[in-house]
Amino acid sequence: MPQEEQDAKQTFLGFDLSTQKLKAILLNSELNVVATAEVKFDSDLPEFRTIGGANPGPNKFEYFVQPVMWVKAMDIVLDRLVMQEADLSTVVAISGSAQQHGSLYWSKHGIAALQNLDADKFLHSQIDDSAFVVNRTPIWMDASTLKQCFEMETAIGGHTEMVQKTGSKCYARFTGPQIRKIYQQRTHAYEDARRISLVSSFLASLFLGKVASIDYADGSGMNLLDIRNKTWSKTCLNACAPDLEDRLGEPVSGFSILGNVSDYFVQRFCFPPTCKVVACTGDNPSALAGMLVDKNWLSISLGTSDTLMMTLDEPPNLEEGHVLCHPTESHEYMGLLCFRNGSLVREAFNKSEADNNWETFNELLDSTPRGNFGNMALHFNEMEIIPKAKGTLRWNKDMNGSSHDAAKGVLKFSSPQIEIRALVEGQMLHHRAIAEDMGFHFGSQTNILVTGGASVNKSILQVIADVFSAPVYTQNESEAALLGAAYRAAYAYHLHHNSNTESIKSYRDYILGQTPNHLKLVCEPNKDSGSIYTPMLQRYRDMAHILESQLTH
Repeated sequence: MPQEEQDAKQTFLGFDLSTQKLKAILLNSELNVVATAEVKFDSDLPEFRTIGGANPGPNKFEYFVQPVMWVKAMDIVLDRLVMQEADLSTVVAISGSAQQHGSLYWSKHGIAALQNLDADKFLHSQIDDSAFVVNRTPIWMDASTLKQCFEMETAIGGHTEMVQKTGSKCYARFTGPQIRKIYQQRTHAYEDARRISLVSSFLASLFLGKVASIDYADGSGMNLLDIRNKTWSKTCLNACAPDLEDRLGEPVSGFSILGNVSDYFVQRFCFPPTCKVVACTGDNPSALAGMLVDKNWLSISLGTSDTLMMTLDEPPNLEEGHVLCHPTESHEYMGLLCFRNGSLVREAFNKSEADNNWETFNELLDSTPRGNFGNMALHFNEMEIIPKAKGTLRWNKDMNGSSHDAAKGVLKFSSPQIEIRALVEGQMLHHRAIAEDMGFHFGSQTNILVTGGASVNKSILQVIADVFSAPVYTQNESEAALLGAAYRAAYAYHLHHNSNTESIKSYRDYILGQTPNHLKLVCEPNKDSGSIYTPMLQRYRDMAHILESQLTH
């Protein structure tokens, strides 16, 4: 068969092991979808008794998963691909995305089982509970490690030092504190653990037939990786647990080819023996890789929590944000901001002010002018992450931060439409101000990509375009993390086969060359938006300062 014809038949396989499901996607050589399959943990694997993909632990704030559930899900999802007549013999590269901050502890038996898989048996019958010295692995929902966070930060000189080294202060959900808790409370299990994987590197390990390396981007969410040098921080490792570096292995680039797929998958599912296993990464970095946005783009996900992602040249020392190694650019960083008061607050206002009807909500929002006659509001119904504040503050056009009345605000605005616009504008001013604090530079080249449930709401998107003074796009494909996994597999394969030529393109240029129409322009800012909202940014900061000070007093 001619080489061009062989290349045209190549496919790339991506996985996303999220909290609630495992999903697979197969892309052809033009990066179009050939097949997808998924396994929902709660309904497809009821024997594990998960709720939302997780099991609550015996103590407060503890959540875990039995790793064998994920192994069994892989058995099922591959069978479902085969049932769709997906030709896995064409797969030339595999990569994956997975929920961040989970950790798995391999036993000596588990590592041997990985290396000696029998193609006549299911994966889960060989990589079972005995493969792990901790068979209830903590996941990102587990926030039971505040004590360990305090100990780790104290040991290295405080949380400012932790931010400087690892990009984030010590978080109870992060992997380092979780490892320390295992070491303290289950010392023998820790000592028996030959290797420790993140959920992403565990996913790669299944296909590789040995314990896979942790990639830089997902490793950044552990409070253990020196994000500037891309090596494990000795001081953080020592503050966490003894002999930890040997258990983690050496971190690698997200485009690293870790090896060929293990013989198990060649025999059982007809993968080609030369199929490459590419390092897997966390879901947030993988989503950024799937969005194909460059440093002039800000990504906003409008969900239960609103999340902002951006590319940064330098890591800022922002104590409540997260800075990760960039998933596709070796000399850049990824900023990640999460805000608790997102869609739940919008939904509450839809119910109270618009009779629980989004069409009415949008009509009310559209009926008010940009700037809302000077009426602004902050609604932090839950304790906000940045700024650390809780409460509601409404200002009319005459209020400012220096008066006693400004600290109290007004109790209620005069109409539902003013309430709704004040809410949405206040949320977006909040997001823009914190993005600027993190180091994102807004300018004439700025573009916004909006994803998540509310990305279908054009009225909200228009407010975003105006507040950020930038055009707003949405993505044709919604599963960015899953796409990012398959895209990275394709690009790593491209690098591998063009390493000695001049035909290597940047990641974004290479993928866009195959998928040029993945974004849709939805809204553009009105010409007067900059003059309206730039002064309102300072008003937002004054209001946020008042809510912060009220909390401390």
